[in-house]
Amino acid sequence: MPGPEIAPLPAAPLGVPDPVWKRLLDVTGGALGTLLGAPFVALLAFAIWVQDGRNPFYVSARIGRGGRSFGFVKLRTMIPDAAATQVDTTVANDPRLLPLGGLIRAFKFDELPQFWHVLCGRMSLVGPRPNVEREARLYTSEERRMLTVRPGITDYASIVFSDLATVLADCHDANIAYNQLVRPWKSALALHYVAHRSLPRDLVILACTLAQAFSRRSALTWVAADLARSGAAPELVRFALRRESLTPRPPPGAADVVTSRDT
Repeated sequence: MPGPEIAPLPAAPLGVPDPVWKRLLDVTGGALGTLLGAPFVALLAFAIWVQDGRNPFYVSARIGRGGRSFGFVKLRTMIPDAAATQVDTTVANDPRLLPLGGLIRAFKFDELPQFWHVLCGRMSLVGPRPNVEREARLYTSEERRMLTVRPGITDYASIVFSDLATVLADCHDANIAYNQLVRPWKSALALHYVAHRSLPRDLVILACTLAQAFSRRSALTWVAADLARSGAAPELVRFALRRESLTPRPPPGAADVVTSRDT
């Protein structure tokens, strides 16, 4: 069932139709991912259920194209009602993780049910990652352009910040640290993708997503090269290599660093 809309996007359409090539790629990839992933989902769902006897699937509201929410399904890797803590960023050694949770997340197996979302048209294989409403309401007018396209399973930021749990592990407040250190770059990468999406670009991002399982450095190098080819700012290209330390900075469209999630 469709969820409520967040505030309309200023100076932007609520949704941009997908090119034919993108929907064909999504249907093909969504069908293959759903079919091939089904045995793993069934096996892992049983393993999760054995741990605590609770529903092995986690469903949360995420904000998709046009600012509309949808039920986002993942394999549950945390204790029941972990969302009640209102901590939206998972860090390494998070006490909320189940015994198998860290392993499942490390290999991204918890994301497998999302291929069904892709097949049904709620998500795309490639696109900005869907956020919870608490975070989406913090978006600047510029960041809301990310909501003009379908959210995706992977994107530039998924590769560049594949170490996100480790990056935020020692932060006192993971939510604020995310908004200060990660969100500015993550949004900048997503906005660049929205402005330059193409079939070759989607294929590069999918290839880099697979490649990082074998060589993170190679995947980052390829991401940086693709950003450079598509005219990204030199600062963004350099950052994609992740050789520089993270420092607080304002998100795109803002003048100040985030210090609170109050809207």
